[in-house]
Amino acid sequence: MTQAGKKKKRAVNRSIMLAKKIIIKDGGTPQGIGSPSVYHAVIVIFLEFFAWGLLTAPTLVVLHETFPKHTFLMNGLIQGVKGLLSFLSAPLIGALSDVWGRKSFLLLTVFFTCAPIPLMKISPWWYFAVISVSGVFAVTFSVVFAYVADITQEHERSMAYGLVSATFAASLVTSPAIGAYLGRAYGDSLVVVLATAIALLDICFILVAVPESLPEKMRPASWGAPISWEQADPFASLKKVGQDSIVLLICITVFLSYLPEAGQYSSFFLYLRQIMGFSSESVAAFIAVLGILSIIAQTIVLSLLMRSIGNKNTILLGLGFQILQLAWYGFGSEPWMMWAAGAVAAMSSITFPAVSALVSRTADADQQGVVQGMITGIRGLCNGLGPALYGFIFYIFHVELNELPMAESSSGGSVVAQYHLQQNSIIPGPPFLFGACSVLLALLVALFIPEHTNLNVRSSNWKKHCGSHGHPHSPQAPGEAKEPLLQDTNV
Repeated sequence: MTQAGKKKKRAVNRSIMLAKKIIIKDGGTPQGIGSPSVYHAVIVIFLEFFAWGLLTAPTLVVLHETFPKHTFLMNGLIQGVKGLLSFLSAPLIGALSDVWGRKSFLLLTVFFTCAPIPLMKISPWWYFAVISVSGVFAVTFSVVFAYVADITQEHERSMAYGLVSATFAASLVTSPAIGAYLGRAYGDSLVVVLATAIALLDICFILVAVPESLPEKMRPASWGAPISWEQADPFASLKKVGQDSIVLLICITVFLSYLPEAGQYSSFFLYLRQIMGFSSESVAAFIAVLGILSIIAQTIVLSLLMRSIGNKNTILLGLGFQILQLAWYGFGSEPWMMWAAGAVAAMSSITFPAVSALVSRTADADQQGVVQGMITGIRGLCNGLGPALYGFIFYIFHVELNELPMAESSSGGSVVAQYHLQQNSIIPGPPFLFGACSVLLALLVALFIPEHTNLNVRSSNWKKHCGSHGHPHSPQAPGEAKEPLLQDTNV
């Protein structure tokens, strides 16, 4: 054997030894650092959404510069396509992760969700195009919740999901402010580079440190193993909606209340920046304050209300706050009004946790997955329809700008440049007023939901349908379906 051949062989042996140190074989299952834990999932979520949170202010600017004439319409279409694709793909990706393991799909979802980030400065058109298509993989939370379900007992799961959701909220409380400061001091290019670096760090963390959570015995030996297409059907849970009148009332309430909420999340920060004249720092501060107040509302205030006025009345109160908030957004024309309405918006965030608690308390143990799956499906559908609806309403009411509202002054502050709404804009925010009417209908429907009842939904093969939201051998426990303050599909 030649000297070159020996060197090559030694290099191969060193590579194999290094791989064995990084990937510890345990029954053929690749492992990361330590045993699977909730903290692995928490770090994955934090890094992904911290990277996107940094881009809050730069995205608003690039969006208007790319689509100066129909900014809100295009924003609605982009976010609507992304949300609809996420709704359609989430059950399939969940089903595939039940077969092939969680780690591969964590890597896949994080990679494709963060893929548009470096394109912001390379080509804005490609940036928004890839964001729309990335909705197919923008379901990191579905895989993370399944990961958590694999490694926790039923009595631990609600707390673990709460930790994941709190981490998500914490990343968005801090990162927009950091991104706005760095953008003002060093330019948006640095912010994009930093966000790209954090996304790459997240991918490397999954590759090296995250162990597989799905036990080897729960997975087939072959990657070509078939899956149940019934399990991957995004409309499977929705088909059961009409089988019980109480379930129907709950689902209609969720649809009418979450449709405007999904549309609001997709366009509101753009609305603050472009219409209300908020600076980048003000938008970041608004996100932080709203996030902190919502966390307080969904923990301390929600617990007090549930004990004092009951489950149904808490839902009605939350819907009332949401109506007030949306009406205030719709008629408000001054920045201080937006801040005041934001405080009301934090109180309106108690609605969905209260709905989940109502279902958990009234549904039989073997019905939890079915009903919670329906509610999650309704919210997923709203994530696609809401942004598109808001963008279209902004368009038909001619809510547009002639110029960017914010111009930087020489003193480093910000002043409102010459801008105005198009003619006949009597209502500053027409989609928000439409949303208030939708939530009013939800309130009227919710009045007919009984406080105590037994939900009776035929649940043949229900475990198959909840497999996309959790591990199939771990049925959902009460309260499991609580979701983060903001959906990952809307960030």
